[in-house]
Amino acid sequence: MVRRTRPPVVPQRITLRTIRQWVKAGQKFPMLTCYDATTARWLWRGGIQVLLAGDSAAQMILGFDDTIHAPLDFMVAITAAVRRGAPEAFVMADMPFLSYHESDAQAVANAGRFMTEGQADAVKMEVDESFLSTVRHVTRAAIPVVAHIGWRPQSLHRTGTAVVAGRTRDKITQLVNLAQALQDAGAAMLLIEASTAEASAEIVAKVSIPVIGCGAGPACHGHVVILQDWLGLTDWHPAFAPAAVDGGRFIQEAAARWGKLVRSGSYLKKDHPYKLSE
Repeated sequence: MVRRTRPPVVPQRITLRTIRQWVKAGQKFPMLTCYDATTARWLWRGGIQVLLAGDSAAQMILGFDDTIHAPLDFMVAITAAVRRGAPEAFVMADMPFLSYHESDAQAVANAGRFMTEGQADAVKMEVDESFLSTVRHVTRAAIPVVAHIGWRPQSLHRTGTAVVAGRTRDKITQLVNLAQALQDAGAAMLLIEASTAEASAEIVAKVSIPVIGCGAGPACHGHVVILQDWLGLTDWHPAFAPAAVDGGRFIQEAAARWGKLVRSGSYLKKDHPYKLSE
């Protein structure tokens, strides 16, 4: 008798359709930033199915004070790395500062690079009313756009400080109108950063596309924070992203143990794995 074995289970690729199904079912989804293949692999194994190759890499990876120092080629490269590490995940790519601001044609061309070279599932752009045409043109090229509203870190040098969105009724109305206009322009999703809970709740109620919050209140369908904040690797983190573990202290103590081992002269002294041939 021939014994039959079950075929291996192939993980299902997470798509925009998957996310829409989660939203329809009332299922919240977690999301984290990610900048390399190794970390992407472990996040996927931990059940994080939506990853953002964020321009926060300018701070977390390159060591700058803000997000505007994330070169386009660098962002495309790390997006592709995240895809290789988590082939089935939904990978969202941040379009960096000045990569879509000059013209709609520039936006389409650069967004296309993220889809082809970076193998992203969607691109994220920090936008206001002046970018409605850009969203329409990129969407026309069959590229899903995640419209980032609320606080927009790329505008830091204009505002001088982070700004909480939706603190007044008038501000909430303006934000809701923007969200609806972006949906009408073709945005596939919204990402709201640093807003009052009242603002995000009203946006969720007024639009029919998935809404991701980054410190934007509980009503959002999904929530994202910066990985290094969540792992306790940053010296400061926003109040909406409390550290889950003391990852910085863990690395510091592990580094100290490695230093002690090497300085003692005992490393590989008795157990070097490579031996002379007979």
